[in-house]
Amino acid sequence: MEHSFRLCPGVSIIHYNVSVVVAFSTNFRYCRLQTFSVETEEAGSLANLVMFKIIIIWFWRRKISISLLASGIILVGLWSWAYLETSQKYPQSYKSSVNEAVEDSNQSYRNLFVLQKLISDANRVLSSHQNRVRSVKNNLLSPSTRTNIATKDSSGSAIVVKEASAQTLSLVARRKKAPVVGESLFFEEERLRILENQQRAKNSAMEDIQMIDEEARTLTSEERQIQYEHELQRMGVPVIAGIGPETGKAPKERLVHLDLKGAPAKISFLKQLLTMLKTLGATGLLIEYEDMFPFEGPLANLSAANAYKKEELKDFLETCALHGFTIMPLVQTFGHLEYALKLQEFAAMREIPESPQSICPSRKQSMDFLEELLRQVIEFHLQFVNESTTTLKMTHIHIGCDEVYRIAECSLCRVKLKDQIFLDHVMAMAHFIRSHWQQLNVLIWDDMLRLMSLTKLQTSLIGNYVQPMIWVYTTDIYASISPTLWERYAQVFSTVWAASAFKGAWGESLMIPPLQRHLENNIRWLAVMNKEGGRFAKGFQGLVLTGWQRYDHFAILCELLPAAIPSLITTLSTVSKGYFSTNPKDNDLLKVLQCYFHPDSRRSGHPWIELHNNSHHSQLFSSCSYLGSQFYQFSLRLYDKLAEIQMYLHHVQDRSAWMSAYNLRHNFSSILIVKAKTEQTQLFLQELITLSKEAEQLLYHIYDKYTIGEFVEQHIYPTILALQTNLANATALSQARHWPRRPLPIAQAIYDLQMLADTPKTILQKVSMSSLCGDILLELKDGGGRGGTVEDVEEKLFRLSGTSIGGANSCIRSDLLYSFHCSCVIGSRSGLAKTKD
Repeated sequence: MEHSFRLCPGVSIIHYNVSVVVAFSTNFRYCRLQTFSVETEEAGSLANLVMFKIIIIWFWRRKISISLLASGIILVGLWSWAYLETSQKYPQSYKSSVNEAVEDSNQSYRNLFVLQKLISDANRVLSSHQNRVRSVKNNLLSPSTRTNIATKDSSGSAIVVKEASAQTLSLVARRKKAPVVGESLFFEEERLRILENQQRAKNSAMEDIQMIDEEARTLTSEERQIQYEHELQRMGVPVIAGIGPETGKAPKERLVHLDLKGAPAKISFLKQLLTMLKTLGATGLLIEYEDMFPFEGPLANLSAANAYKKEELKDFLETCALHGFTIMPLVQTFGHLEYALKLQEFAAMREIPESPQSICPSRKQSMDFLEELLRQVIEFHLQFVNESTTTLKMTHIHIGCDEVYRIAECSLCRVKLKDQIFLDHVMAMAHFIRSHWQQLNVLIWDDMLRLMSLTKLQTSLIGNYVQPMIWVYTTDIYASISPTLWERYAQVFSTVWAASAFKGAWGESLMIPPLQRHLENNIRWLAVMNKEGGRFAKGFQGLVLTGWQRYDHFAILCELLPAAIPSLITTLSTVSKGYFSTNPKDNDLLKVLQCYFHPDSRRSGHPWIELHNNSHHSQLFSSCSYLGSQFYQFSLRLYDKLAEIQMYLHHVQDRSAWMSAYNLRHNFSSILIVKAKTEQTQLFLQELITLSKEAEQLLYHIYDKYTIGEFVEQHIYPTILALQTNLANATALSQARHWPRRPLPIAQAIYDLQMLADTPKTILQKVSMSSLCGDILLELKDGGGRGGTVEDVEEKLFRLSGTSIGGANSCIRSDLLYSFHCSCVIGSRSGLAKTKD
């Protein structure tokens, strides 16, 4: 039976046997309890249940208000309990004591301020009094007042001036850095004690340094050398026997080689470089212009399109004169004349027609050309010397003559011996120079003289005309110049020059020079010069630090000059001192570095410079600022990035089992693995493009756009091209959707090179046609006699054996009007297995 009751608007009670459903509206709080009656007994209990649920709902709707009220009551209770507890535990006197403590603290600060003020006022008063006493004493000591000790004032009373006591004179305010001996001013002693403690804390490290210096002074010479060599080993600086603070000797002349061929640095950069070279002890420059010199007249075409202008060179040479540098031009006159002999108008002077490396010295045209070449370069410099207000030093001219690989090969030179041709040519060049410019000494490279006998050298009298410059860029000088060769040179020449390197000697395409190797080369030269200099009557004239830009005219760039600045300044500072100074205060290297920290190994416990073994990197040059530092630091980042990408490509291509050359030839690989392996390729491409733009920005103020473009094309573009190729290969391998059954065909090139004994025909006889190309579908399209025969199709298939067509798994040949689909490109005659017989 169903009973329905209406209690209030929106609320109804429906009773279904044992189930009760209560529905209510949002207007429940406005409802009035209504009385009702039911006929059954269950109605009374049902009404009670409804009323109970209504009360529960009322409390649920007001749960938030009830919770807030309960929380407020609890908080009030807790606060009351805490107040009562505190009042009982801490009496009223506690508050007053706290206030008194605060007042005492404030009073102490006020007292300290007043005390400092009193000290200042007392010092000012005593200082004023001291000045008056000093003034009176000076008047007493002056000649005018020495005889009249007592004077009278205007009132007639006598004024007696007596000498100030020592106690009065001792009341002199002490300065922080230079305190006066004697009693201090009022309260000054406390202040000085504080300053003394601070100074003692600052000088704690200096005391240790002084102790080390004291111990070093008590060591013997051998012990100091051992200590010096131990410090060199910690720094990674090469240790050379006989070179140290007590035995090192700097060469008389220390020249830096500027190789300008094909990569002319801007004059503004070179002028900044001169200041740094002067600070580090350089005395001059060896300048090799090649095609960067502004030639004129019949030699005008020798100058490159981006060669220097005369005004630029004059500005540069004037700056060299202001620094007191000696200038030594280098003009090649035998070998390394590619920049001239490559041109058609000078090709007739080549020793052999196919090589412009060396000139034929037996032709009159060659001698006229070389004499004009020397005349323009020498007169330009000497004319500038005469016109300049500041004297430019030029006492030597270098005529090259190294690495003459092609000699005595033409029809005119073949009748003479190679050594005799070389010596005659050098003598002719030297005689021409000395006859026109007697003040100039002639230098040549020595490598062509090393294999000549002592008799030939002495008979030619070459020692009276030229001075050899002995060049060795390795870390073992005696491996190239043996003691017997030194003795031979000493019997021919009265003096010699030495040539080391700071770049361009350990690789024809390096980006950054190996600093440690170049440093060792220079230190070993110092040891050799100290040992072998006594053989020659006038000893060694000097040492030239060469920095080659290219190995020859056709070679690509070596390390750029700004990237080689760390190597240059390290080697030059070492050569100028005669040894590598381990004390940062003594090493001129730090004079040109702007470091945010003070390099001192004795304070930090770490070497102030660390050279990694056979590396170009040093933390000192990566963190300090100097000329070219930004490009050097960029080169380090570029070097590391290129190495990372090369390793990536090696792993993805050369060592990969899915993108190897075999996979590409057969278009056979896993698409998912190929995509996974090449997902970083696009990221690397973007990084290299960004680095290329950064290189342009950094080199813009140093080189012209051609040198910048060559650097980018040489170092960055090949890697970009390799990444693009890798991306294209991945795209090609990802196009396939069907692959043939194994075995895959053997490449035709394998048979063409006869790398296998079997021919393609024999290989195919071993496998049936159905197993290799079971899905070949031949369809003859006979168009009125235009089609071929089945044998023609099979012949075509056979010719295609071992190759892939277009990187696809299917091919369509329409030249014979046959259309066939093949999942593997294999051919056979009629598909029949035949024996070799």
